[in-house]
Amino acid sequence: MTTPYQPFPNSLRRDLRAGKTLIGCWASLASPITTEVLGVAGFDWVLLDGEHSPNDVTTFIPQLMALKDSASAPVVRPSSNDAVEIKRLLDAGFYNFLVPFVESADDARRAVAATRYPPQGIRGVSVSQRSNRYGAVKDYLQHINEQIAVIVQIESQDGLHAVREIAAVDGVDAVFVGPSDLAAAMGHLGNSAHPEVQAAIASVFEQVQAAGKPLGILAPVEADARRYMAMGASFVAVGSDLGVFRSGTQALIDRYRA
Repeated sequence: MTTPYQPFPNSLRRDLRAGKTLIGCWASLASPITTEVLGVAGFDWVLLDGEHSPNDVTTFIPQLMALKDSASAPVVRPSSNDAVEIKRLLDAGFYNFLVPFVESADDARRAVAATRYPPQGIRGVSVSQRSNRYGAVKDYLQHINEQIAVIVQIESQDGLHAVREIAAVDGVDAVFVGPSDLAAAMGHLGNSAHPEVQAAIASVFEQVQAAGKPLGILAPVEADARRYMAMGASFVAVGSDLGVFRSGTQALIDRYRA
């Protein structure tokens, strides 16, 4: 008896391409419990961070399990644009990738290639892994390439200058702006609101929109998030588990100390 191929289609990739507004949240606490709470809240997507959080494949898998029954699509950010790490995350069960520090069209092509089996890419083949239900999904190899979403992150001067070429790369589903790193790269560390940084972000938006690709950004301040959405951002992270926990616990003790 053949097991039906139930994971397809990738609804997040479909919704990105349809231009839907998708509201997400960063998950930095490396906990399946807090990740499960984010899923219960009903975010459209949850970013499981492997770049600035204490996560790896072994901590990601319980978080994927925690989101399994929720409407929140898991998105993973690997620590770098590394084909071996991306291969392991694919095998663990991720379909949606936010690849950091993409600075050129070649970087973008490498990210896409890492997520595709040959001849479209360079992903290594394991016939039994979590993503294909340990070999139970018989047509996995034939269909998975077209189901992976690749979102590339612009957060450097080089990336800023190459946005147009990056957005044009086949297989790049969306372009995401990292305001904090971009501000630092422009000499305005800790000040993403600086007019020069905001002008650079607006330039990214303009070029990506001209390429017909969706835009994403991290914007934990509500006024910023709404402004970016008005500018055309459709893939927006509006907070993080760590930020909500930190602000909530501080506000709680401050009420009593006052």
